[in-house]
Amino acid sequence: MCSHANLKHQPVEALLTRSATFLVLTITDKPEAIDTVRSTLSGLDSLLKNVSMRDPGAALTCIVGIGSNAWDKVTGLPRPAELHPFKEFEGAKHKAISTPGDLLFHIRSERRDICFEFERQLLAKLGDATKVEDETVGFRYFDLRDLLGFVDGTANPVGSVVDESVLVAEEDPKAIGGSYIVVQKYTHDLKTWGELSTEAQEAIIGRTKLENIELDDAESGQRSHKTLSTIETEDGEEFDILRDNMPFGSPGSGEFGTYFIGYSRRLWVIEKMMERMFVGEPPGLHDQILDYSTPKTGTTFFAPSTKILQSL
Repeated sequence: MCSHANLKHQPVEALLTRSATFLVLTITDKPEAIDTVRSTLSGLDSLLKNVSMRDPGAALTCIVGIGSNAWDKVTGLPRPAELHPFKEFEGAKHKAISTPGDLLFHIRSERRDICFEFERQLLAKLGDATKVEDETVGFRYFDLRDLLGFVDGTANPVGSVVDESVLVAEEDPKAIGGSYIVVQKYTHDLKTWGELSTEAQEAIIGRTKLENIELDDAESGQRSHKTLSTIETEDGEEFDILRDNMPFGSPGSGEFGTYFIGYSRRLWVIEKMMERMFVGEPPGLHDQILDYSTPKTGTTFFAPSTKILQSL
């Protein structure tokens, strides 16, 4: 058994809820900013309790991620082995961009108003110690579909495999019980996407649209999104990550998107996925989903164990 089993980790494996807020902040240069951030993070359990008691059945959770540039000054602890700023990948046509972010709060609940109230109280506590870089409100869309019309998160690990896939273990003793997080906010060109036939869309995604059945991939040449985002060893063993993606948008303003958030025990696995998508495998044959989906943000974080958070 992994030694992180006895170390309480943040609830990264919590089930996808009907509502979520993805809040990315940077820490300001105010004199007391770091102290304010530390006290807020260490007291997060009390804040969660204060809001969740209004409706315990609403399943409120909040996961905190700390960015590479903020890790040293916020925690004062040794750095997780793979923690570094978001790695940009640029292919012939598309680029995965890096954007600022010192703190991530992934807030989930079955009720939008509960997410709202927790975020309101959280930001009130942080005050002018932080600046909001991005705030995205996600929602569950029908039967876990994205706005492109396909079921999202099908390849997620389940059961006992989840911890093995997302929690750092003995390979990095100073980061046991933590998880790497990568976030990217994508907007979709639904008009152009909608002009494709269902068969063309399915070939790009690698699954059938209605039944969500996996399609065989091409023997060579252009590969589907499903295949490009699957990382395997030479022996065919898959490295799973946990995706908690959610749709967001506003028909009135013409904004339609997917907020990608991936949790992993190994940061390099998500980075390899992005390299294959943006550069192509083989190089030059990028993931065709990028012809209809544009990344607006890109940030990497590490979610430490709750013990570390409480000790701040």
